Amino acid sequence: MDFRRLAGTTALVAVTVCCASADDIKLPGDWRGSIHGFGLVNYSVRPDLEASPQGDGLGEYGFLLADQRVQLKLEAHSPKGAVSLLAKPEFFYDAVDEEFGADLREGYLDFSHKAWDMRVGRQILTWGVGDLVFINDVFPKDYAAFFSGRPIEYLKLGVDAVDVNFQSDTLSAELVVIPAGLFTPDSLPSRSRFFQFDPFPTLPRETDKPAATVENVETALRLYRTVADTELSLYAYHGFWRSGAFKTDDPTAPTRAIKFFPDLAVFGASARRSGLGGVWGAEVGYYDSLGDRRGTDPTIENSQFRFLVTCQRQLAQDFTGSLEYYGEWMQDYAAYRRSLPSGFPSRTELRDLIGLRLTKLLRYQTLKLSLFTFYSPQARDCFLNPEISYNFTDRLWAALGGNIFGGLGDSFFGRLGRDDNVYVAVRYSF
Repeated sequence: MDFRRLAGTTALVAVTVCCASADDIKLPGDWRGSIHGFGLVNYSVRPDLEASPQGDGLGEYGFLLADQRVQLKLEAHSPKGAVSLLAKPEFFYDAVDEEFGADLREGYLDFSHKAWDMRVGRQILTWGVGDLVFINDVFPKDYAAFFSGRPIEYLKLGVDAVDVNFQSDTLSAELVVIPAGLFTPDSLPSRSRFFQFDPFPTLPRETDKPAATVENVETALRLYRTVADTELSLYAYHGFWRSGAFKTDDPTAPTRAIKFFPDLAVFGASARRSGLGGVWGAEVGYYDSLGDRRGTDPTIENSQFRFLVTCQRQLAQDFTGSLEYYGEWMQDYAAYRRSLPSGFPSRTELRDLIGLRLTKLLRYQTLKLSLFTFYSPQARDCFLNPEISYNFTDRLWAALGGNIFGGLGDSFFGRLGRDDNVYVAVRYSF
């Protein structure tokens, strides 16, 4: 790999884009627009280099991430603001896989008329009250990016959808429709970069996404309003398990492993309000596993009841803390245990997590010290994410942090124990 060519290419793209940035651009038809963006350099590496999977590029030296990218933010709006558009294309070089690439982070059209708003295109959606815990937020996540040290914004993936909002004092509603054929799964840690349990280590992989048929249209509905200073929401979703499941083509003599996405329905509610010196929240959801309601298919997740309570408050000047308790209660647990194949790790009936976030701002709020942790009393595993970041200017910041996994070998975080990593990110906005 020629680092000089890489550095030159990245610098050229960044300089070209920076020179093109502008706050107010006159467009045809009296439209106005702007161009902004950022350049980001982001690396993460395992401290134990000898434990790293072998691979091309920097992967053989223990790097989970070696990413340089430029993102543009292009905006335009009509004279009266009734129609607007936004696009966030990204251009990057992945030095682990030694690949150049491009992606559309977001790209959509907005239409507004009185109490109605509609957004069409690739967009990032966030529902619910949890901190890195998602119950009724059924939209795609990039856990591989999060666990390898990318900025927190990259945990969420864009979804190609139509989002319709209606606002009223009585009851507001948001309807999201994802057309068939545009299903976006979660991005999970890959076998090429992370150590993890693999039930089919020698079989080639194949992915079977939901077909582009009418019955595979995804729909998500949120009804919400504020009552007595409390934000209340009801949710419903019909679609698929985004994390997917694996099965083999032949149970007796398999030749390949097939990743598929079982049918799923979710029904839930959330509440959030301020009081007692903090902000309190609660959320519940029932995951109806439509493809295995009796819990007898070991390849498909059982139905689950999920719940969350959370509180955030200021502990001192420029020092905030939040605490949350989250649980997943598996339904038909006895059937799950009976159908579990020999040699597969067993899950507990209740999977719970205690989440803690502490944030301290120093030096006129330019220096931030933060710590986020998960601990599961049932599984006895944990995750720690300490980070220090500094804003050198309004445009330039850098962060140094780590992702630390611990627990028993067959627990969720325990299986990632050899993937502890230290990461650094430097970002310049223009």
